[in-house]
Amino acid sequence: MRRAAAAAAVAPADPQLLAAAFESAIASRSPRLGRAAHARALRLIAPALPPFICAHLVNLYSKLDLPAAAAAALASDPHPTVVSYTAFISGAAQHGRPLPALSAFAGMLRLGLRPNDFTFPSAFKAAASAPPRSTIGPQIHSLAIRFGYLPVDPFVSCAALDMYFKTGRLKLARHLFGEMPNRNVVAWNAVMTNAVLDGRPLETIEAYFGLREAGGLPNVVSVCAFFNACAGAMYLSLGEQFHGFVVKCGFEMDVSVLNSMVDFYGKCRCAGKARAVFDGMGVRNSVSWCSMVAAYAQNGAEEEAFAAYLGARRSGEEPTDFMVSSALTTCAGLLGLHLGRALHAVAVRSCIDANIFVASALVDMYGKCGCVEDAEQIFYETPQRNLVTWNAMIGGYAHIGDAQNALLVFDDMIRSGETAPNYITLVNVITSCSRGGLTKDGYELFETMRERFGIEPRTEHYACVVDLLGRAGMEEQAYEVIQGMPMRPSISVWGALLGACKMHGKTELGRIAAEKLFELDPQDSGNHVLLSNMFASAGSWVTWKNVVHVFRAKDTKHEMYNEIQALLSKLRKQMQAAGYMPDTQYSLYDLEEEEKESEVFQHSEKLALAFGLICIPPGVPIRIMKNLRICVDCHRAFKFISGIVGREIIVRDNNRPEVSRIQLGGVDRKTLY
Repeated sequence: MRRAAAAAAVAPADPQLLAAAFESAIASRSPRLGRAAHARALRLIAPALPPFICAHLVNLYSKLDLPAAAAAALASDPHPTVVSYTAFISGAAQHGRPLPALSAFAGMLRLGLRPNDFTFPSAFKAAASAPPRSTIGPQIHSLAIRFGYLPVDPFVSCAALDMYFKTGRLKLARHLFGEMPNRNVVAWNAVMTNAVLDGRPLETIEAYFGLREAGGLPNVVSVCAFFNACAGAMYLSLGEQFHGFVVKCGFEMDVSVLNSMVDFYGKCRCAGKARAVFDGMGVRNSVSWCSMVAAYAQNGAEEEAFAAYLGARRSGEEPTDFMVSSALTTCAGLLGLHLGRALHAVAVRSCIDANIFVASALVDMYGKCGCVEDAEQIFYETPQRNLVTWNAMIGGYAHIGDAQNALLVFDDMIRSGETAPNYITLVNVITSCSRGGLTKDGYELFETMRERFGIEPRTEHYACVVDLLGRAGMEEQAYEVIQGMPMRPSISVWGALLGACKMHGKTELGRIAAEKLFELDPQDSGNHVLLSNMFASAGSWVTWKNVVHVFRAKDTKHEMYNEIQALLSKLRKQMQAAGYMPDTQYSLYDLEEEEKESEVFQHSEKLALAFGLICIPPGVPIRIMKNLRICVDCHRAFKFISGIVGREIIVRDNNRPEVSRIQLGGVDRKTLY
């Protein structure tokens, strides 16, 4: 800084020393010193600056991202050169202003100036931001061929190649790549990095091996692209082997490579290995900490992720958009609303709350924490929304089962034209319909998603629609949907069907779903519990006047439901007065203790008993058949009820020849096996 100031202050009329002053200002990233050097040049060199100094001024203001000053410097040059125009085009393209860059390129051609091998790459970079159907890129390509730069110049060829990939013209990109006589590592990297960005990890891996087969040596960019591809394809074994190669070749000393390794292990569900790489890093940067936070967040380790965020702050790292958005994801998983609000304050204080990634994470966090009003406020105040923002808002409504608002936002998304829905959008909308009871709307969306949005139904959509139909009591139709799936049904699909069968007592269909689940994941105890709960709540029955009356746990469909509940309520008070306490150890496992006490009094055998007490005349034994063994609580309860009402109660297990006879007074007189 001091050296640059000195150069600007004492530089005589020598243009070379003035040029050195401009370069010093660029190196120190100081617009103030650059303007001071400019002012001194105007004072010392009059009446007009030579083209040499004008080119340096254009370069100065372009690299310091001062577009108005750069344009003024270029316009003030009476005899601009290719160097001046190239500096302006390069600066505008580098700082995300493609239109001024392309306009300057066209103006340069009108003046009859011939672009060089530095001009074309900058023009291609600007053209990479053009719409996919724009002809600007191919026109520049044709010009580069005419001037002899394509396909022989590797620098220009790589820029054109990257442009075609960025604008989605894969066929043209591959054709150009095939024509290149000298494919250097930069060209191979262009193929690899763009394939990763476009979600084509296998193409990245193939390109890497193509580079090696051609005798090329990978660099840091190649290595990072390979790890990113392994992460995208979930190729854990291949990535681990590549890790060994990286260590052997000495790339493990590069912080960018190590960051890619942390990201790779995190996305491959190996948070522990990601931490091992992170702990072994001699030097860490902001990306290192962000990658570690994300690795934990992606693997459901929300507490560790938030601890990593705090570690980053303690180490002196300033909060970045990626770091804060990742940490907000952990708050959503922890339902840590107070932590989320604290991070929201950090984002506001750091002036990154308007960042689209942070805003989307805030919408997601507030939605998942149940604060939909806060999510709505951020959503509607965000000046620009991307696909993640829309999905987060729809997902927030889905989380609370607000199907109406989810559909309204989905319709707004379609009408706005800001972005097209993707498969996650439709998962959220169908889920909201499922939880909100809009079965027809959700099923219609599932049926038309291919035609309306060009989205092929994935396993996640089938799981959602099975849940949608199952919640509506349409398990048979849900089973038909499963049978028509073009791919193998997943655990989530069969799990949705099993949950629906448990909810509505469809034991036979539930048994089929359970068997499929056991085939896919025999070690998951949750499936066994769900099946057991389903059977435990499946049914009891009692016969009266040659009619079999079937009852299931929590059954509300019987025509005498109100009378049955009234009698059970009366009996429960009388039993409690006599010393009865509910035994909940064998109730459904997925309930809280208070719910269990209420739930056990809705067991199917108690409902059947209440019906028998209402309908069967006094003196006639009440005989109840049950598909499973009577639970301990019902056995004890029947003893109390027998004594209270003075009736003989007989319960038979349908699976074993076991009869429990409960006689008057609550005394077991006979148990037959």
